[in-house]
Amino acid sequence: MTERFSPTRSKIGIEASSSVHPIHGEADGVTGYIEGAFTGGLLDLATTPRMRLELPVARLRSGNALYDGELRRRVDVRAHPHVVGEATDVTALPDPGRYLVRGRLSFHGVTRPAEGEITVSAPDDHTLLIEGEQSFDIRDYGLQPPRLLMLRLHPTVHVRIHLIADRER
Repeated sequence: MTERFSPTRSKIGIEASSSVHPIHGEADGVTGYIEGAFTGGLLDLATTPRMRLELPVARLRSGNALYDGELRRRVDVRAHPHVVGEATDVTALPDPGRYLVRGRLSFHGVTRPAEGEITVSAPDDHTLLIEGEQSFDIRDYGLQPPRLLMLRLHPTVHVRIHLIADRER
């Protein structure tokens, strides 16, 4: 069964540190799907689940127009408008509902292997919730940490996903 992520309810959060203060950003508009069999709200790994998510980079907002503009300029949003993640392998972890996901992350025209842990749950009969977090070094994707006035962004960015799929009935 294929469950599609709700672009209005799914969010991706980003946290970065700098020489001055932390920077927080969030984006909605996440699209994509998780495809697989579910038993009691858990993924049935008898068949390999597939997952894909796509985030329009322009939807990422920190609340600071200067930072947001610099991000869009550096990423070159016109040439690279989306971040795309695709799962190629899912393994159950000891805790029920927790999984190790391996796949690819494409950002700024660079595709690299990625892996991280997610939690999959069904808060009710009509909703599927996927949450996880992972840190990435933006230099691995061809970006140098920006400097704005006295602010110097550190290269490691912490990403949180909160994906909600309205389950097919």
